[in-house]
Amino acid sequence: MGFEWFISLRYLKAKRKQTFISLITIISMAGVAVGVMALIVVLGVMTGFTSEFRDKILGINSHIVVQKYGDIIGDYRDQLPMLAAQPGVTGVTPYLTSQVMMTAGIGGTGAVLRGIDPATVSRVLNLDKHMKQGTLDALTGPATNDKSQLPGVVIGNELAMQLHVTMGDNLRIMSSAGPLTPMGIIPKMKTCRVVGIFQTGMYEYDSILSFVSLSTAQEFLDLGETVHGFELRVNDIYQANQIALDLEKRLGPGYVARDWMRTNKNIFSALKLEKTALSIIVALIVMVAAFNIVSTLIMVVMEKSKDIAILKSMGATSRSIMRIFIYEGLIIGLVGTTAGIVGGLTLCEILSRYRFIKLPEVYPISTLPVQVLPQDVILISITAVLITFIATLYPSWQAARVDPAEALRYE
Repeated sequence: MGFEWFISLRYLKAKRKQTFISLITIISMAGVAVGVMALIVVLGVMTGFTSEFRDKILGINSHIVVQKYGDIIGDYRDQLPMLAAQPGVTGVTPYLTSQVMMTAGIGGTGAVLRGIDPATVSRVLNLDKHMKQGTLDALTGPATNDKSQLPGVVIGNELAMQLHVTMGDNLRIMSSAGPLTPMGIIPKMKTCRVVGIFQTGMYEYDSILSFVSLSTAQEFLDLGETVHGFELRVNDIYQANQIALDLEKRLGPGYVARDWMRTNKNIFSALKLEKTALSIIVALIVMVAAFNIVSTLIMVVMEKSKDIAILKSMGATSRSIMRIFIYEGLIIGLVGTTAGIVGGLTLCEILSRYRFIKLPEVYPISTLPVQVLPQDVILISITAVLITFIATLYPSWQAARVDPAEALRYE
């Protein structure tokens, strides 16, 4: 062990009359530990919330949506194999969508009707895990108004509550896109039977979304063998943007492919900004601890000025004196950072395992989610050590400037 390390470790062990300095050192370590622990927990919670929110959205939405500018797609069956063969794509399904009015008994509300292919939709959407009652397979059936063979419809839990319907009940779907007559536009109407109820936990989806089979939607909207677009699933969600760009080039002019990040850009940008803002605010705790380290080292320099003078008179260089106090500050920072990492990871594990913090119903998640990323822990550790290192520079420089003659003149 070099004498710089040896002396810095000795200075951390205060004598009986220097108990106050030792207390300040402990407080400095505790400040760094609390700051690091708070940063790990905050980033873990924000990352977990973003991940859970993303999973909720992607559970009911696809990774990529392919559409045709201002037009429907008529040759969609011929394009399905080409889209499925695109590198990175794991599933393709066609869809139709329309704004409708739903009524049942005395209840009525606006909704979004989506026509899906029950045979291929499970390859793209995770609707099955959100089904509260019934299955998507029950959507297959003849598109007829015969009461004994009504087409099926799957609706959200909140929409079912608004309409006061449950499994097996009938509801009426009305569309304003009806035929033009001398009396005006006559709304189209179709009666369907509730064959499934889903619940995603997100009110925006559970209160307006409804699903029917693709054939039922085509017959109801008079679109024949056409669709509004395709929904795609990819193996790497973070490569969805590049795959969408490749698809646009491959399909040619007139087609647009939007990935999930572009579709939900505002939501995820807000979450990212909130995570950054909270990280900066909590990082101020580490800055406060750094000021404690500065004050601790300054007091140690003042207390040890005679020792510094003796070391210099014995041949120690200014650089060696500076190293002594830099090492002392780094020891405080490293111990505090290590304690903070252990405490933060332990607290995150407790929150993740026991989930005892419940969230209000306004959130789409019932308990506080936690997901700690290794790169976040590494970044926090490096930042904390770097801040403590910077905090040691001024006191160490002051120690290196001590003049032995002045310090020992009255000794």
